[in-house]
Amino acid sequence: MADKIVLVDTSILIDYFRKSEKSNSTLIKLFNQGYDFCISAITEYEIYSGATESQLNFWEQILKYTQVLALDQSTVKVAVSINSDLKQKRKQIDIADLFIAATSIANDLPFATLNRKHFDRIDRLRIVE
Repeated sequence: MADKIVLVDTSILIDYFRKSEKSNSTLIKLFNQGYDFCISAITEYEIYSGATESQLNFWEQILKYTQVLALDQSTVKVAVSINSDLKQKRKQIDIADLFIAATSIANDLPFATLNRKHFDRIDRLRIVE
């Protein structure tokens, strides 16, 4: 049983979906490191908005057992702070990524992503390898 929780980015779930050999996916590697996972409401939105009709059953089966963290007031405050920092550095990121990162920080969770390019800009984000 997993004893640690990690917030996973949409890219981790897409990687799992696309791999024919699921054991080679980053999600399974996280499980093997002792992690369980949750997602942000933004990730849930991204998954369902990008899914085709034929993919919906797969995603419904995965997500019905997945804890989804809401975009609440504390997350919004963290997102505003992150955006302000990034704006000063002229390194702003996509708003969906901003809210996903803020969810991780607001809930004091480590974060896993395959999209390090944008998320590495956020100093307070604890990214799991």
